[in-house]
Amino acid sequence: MSDQAIAITPNRLSLSDDGLALLFTESRTPRRFLPLPVTDEDLHAIWELTRWAPTGHNSQPMRVVFARTPEARERLLPHLAAGNDVKSKSAPVVAVLAYDTRYHTHLETLIPYNTTLQGHYETNIEERRRKGIFNATLQCAYFIMAVRAVGLAAGPIGGFDRDGINAELFPDGRYESLLVVNIGHIDESALRDRLPRLDRELTVSMV
Repeated sequence: MSDQAIAITPNRLSLSDDGLALLFTESRTPRRFLPLPVTDEDLHAIWELTRWAPTGHNSQPMRVVFARTPEARERLLPHLAAGNDVKSKSAPVVAVLAYDTRYHTHLETLIPYNTTLQGHYETNIEERRRKGIFNATLQCAYFIMAVRAVGLAAGPIGGFDRDGINAELFPDGRYESLLVVNIGHIDESALRDRLPRLDRELTVSMV
């Protein structure tokens, strides 16, 4: 990154080049995992990082189910698209990230100075859903970065039968699946060449 150095204001805390590489520039999406364990402590650390990242009204609508055992992962495999099931089968942990349709019931605790918001969302269902899915999706991205931050690899999967996953894990209908994330130690021998990224000139403008 030396020839692409980012100007940092003096005395402002920032990640080292190693930290930036871990989270962004050198991190890869795994196609296969090594047969190494992921501990409960690892998973707790991932959530502890994820929960501190910002959401609208501090709403925190994302929920996580960690499939830890082979039996639990096998329940998910039939609902994954062809090819994705192979990736998940090698992962020691598969996380299902979901949106809580009743997330607003926690708002009195999460944003106590706004005493009307919980009631507002109780009656404005479409707005509640739209903002909830947006913020839960935002949390999905934080979750991926948290997995990387603890030294593990994250393989997000959008190709799956949402109705099937919901029926398998959330039969009461309160939670709705958004993303599946494979978690583990990456098998670098299975990686393809890294795909290109769009240049700044194509994606960024200053006004």
